[in-house]
Amino acid sequence: MIRHFSVLYAGHVLEGEGVGFQGTPADDRHYSNERCIKAFDIAQALAQQMDRLGYHTLWMAEHHFQREGYECIPNLLMLSLWLAQHTQRLKFGCGFNVLPMWHPLRLAEDFAMADILTGGRVVCGVGRGYHTREVETFGAPMADADANRELFEEQFEVLMKAFNEPSFSHHGKHYNIPPDVPYRGYQLQEITLVPRPVHLPVDLWQPVVSGSPRGLAFMAKHGIKGMILGTATEYVERWVRAYQEANARQGRQLRLGENLGLGLWLYMDETHEKAKRGLQPMFEEHVKFAAPLGMLRYNDQQIAATGPDGVARHIAAGTNFEEVLEKQAWFCGTPAETVAYLQEIEARYPGLEHIVLGFPMGASLSQFQELLSSFAHEVMPAFQQAAVGA
Repeated sequence: MIRHFSVLYAGHVLEGEGVGFQGTPADDRHYSNERCIKAFDIAQALAQQMDRLGYHTLWMAEHHFQREGYECIPNLLMLSLWLAQHTQRLKFGCGFNVLPMWHPLRLAEDFAMADILTGGRVVCGVGRGYHTREVETFGAPMADADANRELFEEQFEVLMKAFNEPSFSHHGKHYNIPPDVPYRGYQLQEITLVPRPVHLPVDLWQPVVSGSPRGLAFMAKHGIKGMILGTATEYVERWVRAYQEANARQGRQLRLGENLGLGLWLYMDETHEKAKRGLQPMFEEHVKFAAPLGMLRYNDQQIAATGPDGVARHIAAGTNFEEVLEKQAWFCGTPAETVAYLQEIEARYPGLEHIVLGFPMGASLSQFQELLSSFAHEVMPAFQQAAVGA
């Protein structure tokens, strides 16, 4: 049963300027420092509105060096800590801290501080990354997918030890913790994270991107919850069932959709056609951003060329607006149509509790705030468990 409505804001500062296929080419954007800083003001405005309207979590994305203005938040924990001072109940989701760009102990310490100082209002999310410019610049592999996954999995192991064990050691391929050195008259053999999170076990989330058996098995093994965003219905169906099966192999019996969040790129208006017209330039801007990164499908020949592990082979959200609407990777409609669509999802996945509304990169803050208000008053009340505070 759907209980929680949240938002994903990746940190864009486009504000509706030059969006769509006829607008500014993505690589021609080089915003000033002052413009990029606006991401923090936008996040604050969203957080305060969401807090008033009864939304559950503001998910934000960690990224670096994006002078194009798409994803301008380099540190989710710092921003979440600040936003918590301006809100009362809203949670803040790390969607996602890219582990290969961190030392896992520094991330563990920073998250623990945020957990303590916000009273448990920061949600831990981890990912492997997808921008070569940022991951490789930080000295971690991204172009080599196998090396990236290997590093990520060892970092995650260190992170879990740091969160959950009063003292620990780790000796792997990438990390030797602690080093074998003398300290205050004894030989160092273990180490303690100070401080550790106080809200245990830590609620863990990870994006479901390719839905690979290895990735889902890793999530199930560690009890990690999954976020699916902007994906066609057939792939959502496949991944939800595969996630449930992977957890069953770990002895964890979940209802279909349980421990998953479904993210939607959607737009509402008073008529279906007006909603469709409003959504199209936002979709086109998303294509300008994501397609060159291999995050969207092109056609069958190009999908085949990516090979069996290519990201674009799995995303099932293409560059054709009509196609993605048909496959429901994106959605537009009236509030009544939106309620009906979400009720269909609820009936299909009875264990699903989390719906996340994506803030499209082509939309302005005022456009999205209007959507949030309309959604809270005209859609959320149809889901009584979620409507508290709306």
